Amino acid sequence: MENGRAQFPFPYQPYNIQEQFMQALYSTLDQGKVGIFESPTGTGKSLSLICGALSWLTDYEENRRQEAAALLHDGEAALSTSTAQSSTSSSSAEPDWITDFVQKKAERDLVSKLKSCEDEEAFKLLQLSKEEQTEAQGDQEDEELIIAEYESDDESKTRSRYCGAEDDSDDDLVEEHVTKIYYCSRTHSQLAQFVHEVQKSPFSKDISLVTLGSRQHKTCHKSELNRNEKPHHEEGVKRKRGQAKSVCPYYKASALQQMRDDVLGTVHDIEQMLKLGRETHSCPYYATRLAVPPAQVTLPTLYSYFYLVVIIDEAHNLSDTLSCIHSAELSGAQLCRVHSQLTQYADRYKSRLKAKNLMYIKQILFVIEGLVRVLGGKVGQNPQSQTTQTGTEMLSINNFLFKAQIDNINLFKVLQRYFEKSLISRKLGGFVEKYAGLGVSLHTPSSSNKENRRTEGLNRYLQTLQSNQTDQQGSEAEKVLSASPMMQVEGFFMALTNSNSDGRVVVHRQGTLSESSVKFLLLNPAVHFAQVLKQCRAVIIAGGTMQPVSYIKSTKNKLSLCCHVIPPENILPLVLCSGPSGQELDFTFQNRDSPRMMDETGRILSNICNVVPGGVVCFFPSYEYSRRIVSHWEASGALTRLANKKKIFQEPKKANQVEQVLSEFSRCIQRCAVDAGGLSGALLFSVVGGKMSEGINFSDDLGRCVVMVGMPYPNIKSPELQEKMSYLDKHLIHSGGRSPGQALIENLCMKAVNQSIGRAIRHRGDYSSIVLCDRRYSRPATLSKLPAWIKDRTSTHTTFGPAFAALRKFFLEKKQKQV
Repeated sequence: MENGRAQFPFPYQPYNIQEQFMQALYSTLDQGKVGIFESPTGTGKSLSLICGALSWLTDYEENRRQEAAALLHDGEAALSTSTAQSSTSSSSAEPDWITDFVQKKAERDLVSKLKSCEDEEAFKLLQLSKEEQTEAQGDQEDEELIIAEYESDDESKTRSRYCGAEDDSDDDLVEEHVTKIYYCSRTHSQLAQFVHEVQKSPFSKDISLVTLGSRQHKTCHKSELNRNEKPHHEEGVKRKRGQAKSVCPYYKASALQQMRDDVLGTVHDIEQMLKLGRETHSCPYYATRLAVPPAQVTLPTLYSYFYLVVIIDEAHNLSDTLSCIHSAELSGAQLCRVHSQLTQYADRYKSRLKAKNLMYIKQILFVIEGLVRVLGGKVGQNPQSQTTQTGTEMLSINNFLFKAQIDNINLFKVLQRYFEKSLISRKLGGFVEKYAGLGVSLHTPSSSNKENRRTEGLNRYLQTLQSNQTDQQGSEAEKVLSASPMMQVEGFFMALTNSNSDGRVVVHRQGTLSESSVKFLLLNPAVHFAQVLKQCRAVIIAGGTMQPVSYIKSTKNKLSLCCHVIPPENILPLVLCSGPSGQELDFTFQNRDSPRMMDETGRILSNICNVVPGGVVCFFPSYEYSRRIVSHWEASGALTRLANKKKIFQEPKKANQVEQVLSEFSRCIQRCAVDAGGLSGALLFSVVGGKMSEGINFSDDLGRCVVMVGMPYPNIKSPELQEKMSYLDKHLIHSGGRSPGQALIENLCMKAVNQSIGRAIRHRGDYSSIVLCDRRYSRPATLSKLPAWIKDRTSTHTTFGPAFAALRKFFLEKKQKQV
């Protein structure tokens, strides 16, 4: 295949930077590299990814077809030659049936060489049909809650996979002869946006694309949607034991097969698949799982699926996401709760569980008891009444296992494989959901006598009524803990199987056992990402602001930083080293709370609001500092002076209030643009790393100026961060006079800055100014971590006068052009 392509199918005439993006992407995929692509918002990144990647996929598949055709031609020629030779040389020596057998065997060998993997779809549909018939006949009481007979790996080697456990079915679905591209993003809304871009592209009719999602997003049947929700206590009390499990009417093999073909034939997003599922009376969740093997493009979320080619969009937080996925935390209340529930499960079904299952359950209970001991408590007692010594302790994995006295347990075989094969977390969750209020305690029982068990459901119901009247927040926390925490326990156990040097266990003791917790902290996310690099031909890491990228290390790296489509005169980045009165801007932790620094910041904002039309967004390092500086301005009168020029809005702490604040902010700016009154727009106080620093669009008049107050360094006193820094200092090479731990701190800071200032400039005709208020931004090492399209146009000013003059001139020229 060529190592490049001259032209790419595109729905319209692409920009030059889009052509460069697609050429670099094509070359990266063709060479099997790891590509890091930074393409700012407004440059058509999604469409460039689609057209570049699908052009490569089309060429790759065509090349494979040509190779297969050539192989087939050569094989047929060799077969015909050998047949002719055998017929002339030994026509009378061998019977005809031997000749026919040899010829058919050669044909079979040729076909198996062209396509090595089996077609397993029929087997999967057969299994679905059997499950339908089984459910239609009605389930035996609690049969779905019983753990199946478990066999370890050694015991099941001789068994056929058709007789094995059903949880291997997902692995059986993979068809390796289909070249796949997995496009990953962070949210379903971003995947939906990507699907809509595919539908607009020239490839919409030729590509098979499947969007994956959870049951919550892809289930049509109302009872299935509510299946994982905790029932009300009134319903739990009224529910009868042994109630037959209803069969979902959308779970039919023939309908699933039909919907699978429809999904592969036309590109659908999740909403369109739900509509199709209702029309065809089939389940989108299971239909899309059947469609994954033959699909060419698959869209999961949370960076969770990997194959031949992986494209990870919005990947600026990739390292943090990998760390969070493979980290886990358990509270003392959760540990006591799951111990109580698992004990009751084993007691109820001990006569129906195999001896090996009971043995593994006892080992799980033993490990849970060890975790509770580390926190200073005991199982079987109320965790809220057990007091513990306060403090935080950081342990290696091995030291934690020794401290918990569970070092004699084989976590890999006993826990990891057993959890995976037995599905015990799901079984226990179904058990708790079904028998809540019927003698099965969601909490740690205070006594185990039979009389208490008879009245336990009523007592808990009365306690719930009382708690609903007293504290709504407490009831919400209770709702979270009411279901089985076994999934979280399983995640923590899996985390403990990491290498001893790659993780730490943080033990937090908060005075009571219920509030204390154990947390696994992954220090080296590269270990898990290395598995992706080994399995994939190529990996594309893309985002609007990828700088700094030094945290991504690979021998296959290929960095591509795209410029912005906006002309240079449409952006004005400024670094302010001092304010109007000459006060040096040094927002270090020691200086930022001084009244002089706060007053100077108010004067800077006042001057900016005098010349900037529309909206101004001001970012502070933290919620606490935002509260303190606004309170200081209220007392000094600076806030009143700002309010006389622009209406002031503040970022809310509650996520459900963000849309309301943004709507009012937008309407205010629109009204000020029409009415020539005293206000020139609106001023929004936001927080770096908050709800408005990522994913929010401040285009056009909503964000004519973005002000960054100080540098948002993370809390250096955090035990987790200190452990990560020491880990990096120990395992990475020092460079540039800085330790790897110090580089981590600076990278975290500048990643947050880049995300915040990237809220402005959202399309080709947009324009905005960026004001960085801190002398530390003028350092060359700091400037180098800005996005290339901002860094190249940034000017540093040691005094306020020239910077203010440049700002005034910038907006005056834009106003004259509009006239």
